Amino acid sequence: MYDLHMHSAFSDGKHSPEEMILEGIRRGLTRIGISDHSHVEMDDSTMPLGSEEAYQREMKRLKEKYAGRIEVCCGLERDYYSEIDTGYDYVIGSVHFIKMKDGHQLTVDWTPEKLETDCRKYYAGDWYALTEEFFRLEADVVRKTRCDLIGHFDLVMKFNEQAGWFDPAHPRYRAAWQQAADALLRTGKPFEVNTGAISRGYRTDAYPCREIRTYLRERGAKLILSSDAHQKEDIAFEFERFAQEIAD
Repeated sequence: MYDLHMHSAFSDGKHSPEEMILEGIRRGLTRIGISDHSHVEMDDSTMPLGSEEAYQREMKRLKEKYAGRIEVCCGLERDYYSEIDTGYDYVIGSVHFIKMKDGHQLTVDWTPEKLETDCRKYYAGDWYALTEEFFRLEADVVRKTRCDLIGHFDLVMKFNEQAGWFDPAHPRYRAAWQQAADALLRTGKPFEVNTGAISRGYRTDAYPCREIRTYLRERGAKLILSSDAHQKEDIAFEFERFAQEIAD
């Protein structure tokens, strides 16, 4: 049992790394990874510039303190637009933004209201054009972030289950994610099955959705459960629901 995607108060999480680790021990995890957000300009949810060293020092202290009780890993969720930095046990590569020509950062997972406004402004309400651009970046996330694990592959779907902006079965949407999936499959990097949007009430299924998970598994991808927990209560959230599917 392990969970390698979670956030602490070093970025946009509620609890300290130590509180997250203690909860992981209580839940019987054998390995835990804190993976706070790499710095991105104009985004308050990421680690402030210059805080990475303090984060790494704290994680080193906690590794030593809890050695023998749980394996502690110092991870990083590196955004597509972040600079490359070192000193981490592993990196999760993720796309959270689409940078527009005017410099605006269109954020796919902030609020549905903001995303809908940006889609009207920058894509004339064409949701398929927006998702095509998202997956164009996603296809390149391993090269760009040098990641070890591919994060929430279809994050662009976060609000769509409730908002119904576009049809996931539409040929344009399917073609976009399949092209990205094929590109990433060639890298051999594992994909996470991320339960974070379920714990926060946005989705009833994990990232990526079942159709994409099936597509990936049929092509030999390795899938890894992660909670994307932003508070200790959500560590390993609903892992039992997806564990057998991944194991089969």
